[in-house]
Amino acid sequence: MESPVNPSGQAVDVGQDVPPTAVDVDTAVLLLGAGVTAVTHPLLYVKLLIQVGHEPLPSTVGTTMFGRRVLYLPGFFSYAHHIVKVDGKRGLFRGLSPRIVSSAISTVVRSKVKQVEILSKKGDLQTSLSKVVKETSHEMIIQCLSRVATHPFHVMSVRCMAQFVGREVKYGVPPCGVKEQQWEIGMFSCIVKIFKEEGLAGFYVGLVPHVAGEVLFLWCCNLLAHFINTYAVDESFSQASAIRSYTKFVMGIAVSVLTYPFMLVADLMAVSNCGLAAGLPPRSPVFKSWLHCWNHLSNKGHLFRGSSFFFRRVPVTSLTSIED
Repeated sequence: MESPVNPSGQAVDVGQDVPPTAVDVDTAVLLLGAGVTAVTHPLLYVKLLIQVGHEPLPSTVGTTMFGRRVLYLPGFFSYAHHIVKVDGKRGLFRGLSPRIVSSAISTVVRSKVKQVEILSKKGDLQTSLSKVVKETSHEMIIQCLSRVATHPFHVMSVRCMAQFVGREVKYGVPPCGVKEQQWEIGMFSCIVKIFKEEGLAGFYVGLVPHVAGEVLFLWCCNLLAHFINTYAVDESFSQASAIRSYTKFVMGIAVSVLTYPFMLVADLMAVSNCGLAAGLPPRSPVFKSWLHCWNHLSNKGHLFRGSSFFFRRVPVTSLTSIED
């Protein structure tokens, strides 16, 4: 059999490897993102329940190595086991659908922006502070636009997960005993419910602290990494290039701890006064604004509530205020 001929008259080898197209790459990235989102969802689910102050399991009194009496609260595995007992294994994935949609939108936006950046930065080897500021400003704009596009799905996901506290079914069908074809119906009913009760603004509650936290994280991470790579890493050191490649990653971990309260406030605002037990008295006050929420958490010493869910402990005096 003869090889096919292209319009220019040259033979084409049908067995030749064809490089993957942009569509193939985007599809692979989307599938990978959806997989990572699904795998990590139970972690974020438990984290959200801890953030709203839901402590369904008993704590134990212990003593630190310095002799201080503390309460050891149940960690992720105990919490996850409790969710499975109540809702079954599928209960660990309550609120997953909106998160997958949010992840897909964010991935598409960022991939398109990256393609433009690669084309515009060819031959640009500058490492000056002005270049870092320019790149960070551009990344900040993209981050803000991405957050505006995905925040409604974040609100839906948070509210679906928060229903576990009061065993409500207000925002769609609960995962326990739900048929697969009903997941989209549940998310659609969630959209309708929010729009009817709160209008368009209901999809953007908690947006300001979320954006503020991400912008602060972005600037601190990029600037700190730049200054450390420029002034702290000695060129004469043989592993200088390897250290520089990990600086931003390490800075990201450190800065995420400092910006965590913004994420906590954003999640609490998404639940506050939406009709769920998790966002209403006596479990939680009705917050007038995200600053009101911040001040309340600060006064209670709960600005970092939920930041750790493997090794959790609080002072014994906090026993009566864990769910405040």
